Amino acid sequence: MAHPLYRPRRLRESPLLRRMVRETRLGVENLILPLFAVHGRGVRDPVTSMPGVSRLSLDELLKEAKDAASMGIPAVLLFGVPQSKDPRGSEAYAEDGIVQQAARAVKETIPDLLVITDVCLCQYTSHGHCGLVEDGRIKNDASVELLARVALSHMESGADIVAPSDMMDGRIGRIRDALDADGRQGTLIMSYAAKYASAFYGPFREAVGSKAALGKGDKRTYQMDPGNGDEAVRECALDVAEGADMLMVKPGMPYLDVLHRVKQAFRLPTYAYQVSGEYSMIKAAAQNGWLDHDRAMIESLQCFKRAGADGILTYFAIEVAQKLRG
Repeated sequence: MAHPLYRPRRLRESPLLRRMVRETRLGVENLILPLFAVHGRGVRDPVTSMPGVSRLSLDELLKEAKDAASMGIPAVLLFGVPQSKDPRGSEAYAEDGIVQQAARAVKETIPDLLVITDVCLCQYTSHGHCGLVEDGRIKNDASVELLARVALSHMESGADIVAPSDMMDGRIGRIRDALDADGRQGTLIMSYAAKYASAFYGPFREAVGSKAALGKGDKRTYQMDPGNGDEAVRECALDVAEGADMLMVKPGMPYLDVLHRVKQAFRLPTYAYQVSGEYSMIKAAAQNGWLDHDRAMIESLQCFKRAGADGILTYFAIEVAQKLRG
């Protein structure tokens, strides 16, 4: 029997050698940390379904943001949990809204940390939807007008990047027009361009208090059908034409094929969101001894990089940064 001339195992012989020839590299600079801001002081309210994640008052949120910055994490993504909700999601675009306060606090305290704000209504509406509801239907164009107000209020509060996550038709173009009209032509838009109507958002909806409001309703009239891939490319093309600077695929791991296609098609900075359900599955399995926590955590993020992601939004960000530094 002839022996093979090329033996792949030769490149796997030692940890140092494996590291030297590794094709895909995950770095701290690839991470974005999502944070949940709430009113009050000294509040660190654990999210039951997301072990290790809490809703944070501004003083506590600043501690978390400082930790992230000290480890080299370049950006945080801010979500807000309001004191009260109404059908129009009024606090989403209020000058003293919780995200507006959080953006100002982070930029004043840690000016070199990039602040990305989630532009949506679902955290603030009494019905839990991402747009205005009339007669049981989502009103697209009226919602887009409110979303433009939200984005502008975030920029006025110091945000570096706005990230519309609502999936309303035409919202990127309308937000771009509103920002440009206000003299903010340099504002970056990170679009949740391919966001699916996924089962993996459950823990997030608990975190922001929209789960009970939404009830048995769903968002399938505006978020994408999980069976569609070509449609994701079309959605991204629309957002690029309307002025998006960065594209996001959400969720992450169930849509690695979409992530790869988007990166190949547009060659823009492309991000994957490892959503709450993905995070919680790993945490729960590790707590039960079914998975090695750290290995599963790192492996789950490497797959995004391998598929083409330039960065990853993940609740693991600080833990991963500690692991990489260690």
